[in-house]
Amino acid sequence: MTAAYAGIPLDRPRLMAIVNVTPDSFSDGGERRDPAQAIDDGLRFVSEGADIVDVGGESTRPGSQPTSQDEELRRILPVVEGLARQEAVVSIDTRRASVARAALDAGARIVNDVSALRDDEAMLPLVAGRDTDVVLMHRRGLPENTFAGPAYANVVEDVRTFLLERAAACEAGGVKRERIALDPGIGFGKSVAQELELIAGAGRLGDAGYPVLIGCSRKSFIGRLTGLDKPADRDPASVWLAVEAVRRGAAIVRVHNVMATRQALAVWAAMK
Repeated sequence: MTAAYAGIPLDRPRLMAIVNVTPDSFSDGGERRDPAQAIDDGLRFVSEGADIVDVGGESTRPGSQPTSQDEELRRILPVVEGLARQEAVVSIDTRRASVARAALDAGARIVNDVSALRDDEAMLPLVAGRDTDVVLMHRRGLPENTFAGPAYANVVEDVRTFLLERAAACEAGGVKRERIALDPGIGFGKSVAQELELIAGAGRLGDAGYPVLIGCSRKSFIGRLTGLDKPADRDPASVWLAVEAVRRGAAIVRVHNVMATRQALAVWAAMK
């Protein structure tokens, strides 16, 4: 596996903290309408052990509707600038090259694109030209219809094939191999059983040498497994799944509850 990602050594599991500045994200939508609150939360996550802070200004939850470019920029720019000024490693969660470009100019270091650089043809040249790190995620359809047709011959192999094809396309377009991380897209067009298969298959997804990022925190499939409707109530299961994802081969886990996940991973590492 790549020895480092975004300048961060991958000598231990790394945490990506979620900071959504949206009114409609499935778990924390509306909690950070004030940029100062979002910046404070991001810095708190860093103090709790987050290695990366992932800032998103457009919800990509199933059934969500697109946000205008101007609105997405209005939401994310002051937050990215504020966090980067404090030397946080910031990831911008966006499908738009224009938003990614502005965020990179403001200090972001990673582009986290749920479309694997497919939704905006300008995204791949931007990532290559800026020599920035990127997360390529597997997704079927668009957020408004992401559950359409979730049929797979073998979900781990199908998702792995897609991600390696996108990685190869990015490398052919000028993105350096060591800049690429792969995300199987937990919660995007898969059944509960398929979500679990993908988490269990993290090692297979990463066997080509790219670091694997797993984001299953508070997702709806946990609610279906546990009967818990409130996303925040799913933290104990989310933490357990994060540890299991790392145990199975994930290099980075994307989480809401940084402190609990860090503590659980520390105990797991000690028991190894």
